[in-house]
Amino acid sequence: MEFKAALLMLLVAVLLSASVAYLLYARGVFERTQKLVLLSDDSEGIVVGMDMTFSGFALGRVNRVELSPDGNVRILVDVPRRDAHWLRTSSVFTMERGLVGGTRIRAFSGVLTDPPLPDGAERRVLRGDATAEVPRLMNAARDLLANLQAMTAADSALNTSLAHVQDVTGRLKGPQGALGLLLGNEADARKLIAALDRTNALLARLDGLAAKADTQVFGDQGVMPETRATVVQLNGLLADARASLKKVDAVLQEAQAIAVNTRDGTADLAALRAEAESSLRKVEHLVNQINRKWPFARDPEIKLP
Repeated sequence: MEFKAALLMLLVAVLLSASVAYLLYARGVFERTQKLVLLSDDSEGIVVGMDMTFSGFALGRVNRVELSPDGNVRILVDVPRRDAHWLRTSSVFTMERGLVGGTRIRAFSGVLTDPPLPDGAERRVLRGDATAEVPRLMNAARDLLANLQAMTAADSALNTSLAHVQDVTGRLKGPQGALGLLLGNEADARKLIAALDRTNALLARLDGLAAKADTQVFGDQGVMPETRATVVQLNGLLADARASLKKVDAVLQEAQAIAVNTRDGTADLAALRAEAESSLRKVEHLVNQINRKWPFARDPEIKLP
């Protein structure tokens, strides 16, 4: 019995050891990892054992949270070496805290061709806290409610404007309508209506005068038929004048021919005159020679035909 009891206890110890070893293996205790240090100014919501995700998959686990001498929070994350290739030197790490749910640590790698992130690298984590906007939203809502209360007060500008609008609506419904509202009093509205009536009467008289003018101008005994007959007579006179001008053109052509002949005759006369002047000069020269040789009169006179 003692042997069986010792054997049972040994079996239980082996099972417990196997369970612990399996749990440690499942937790990745025996897996090779590399360290990643995330720096932040607040560690609220960060607990040991929480995951760091990449594209929705757990890529690392928070191993320890400590406070550095400069007052910053150091979050030590263990990343399995088989998944470390997803982290690059250009990767960005964020710590998000929503209105619902806990804090999440996420990694983003935009350029996977950059060099891998070295072991023990320190990176500043970007914080996004949705609850930080709640106080500001509450203050804005409080200011909005105060403004609404001021707008709906009895002595507010909105109520005064509504009263004025109601007064305007009542005046629009009055006897003078919009005219009374625009002019300010009923007396001026009546004057304007009287002026409009006189204007309508004047327009009616103008319509009658226009009708009479139309009859006098375009009627059977009007100005337009007489003007049309005068235009017809003018057209006849213009036709006669056109025929006379054609005759004058023929006469001018004949006169032009006569002028050409006269010009030719004038040219011949100029040559004949030149010859006559040459003969006269010869005769004058002969007479001068005779005067030098004979004692004739001192002032001889020669008359030309």
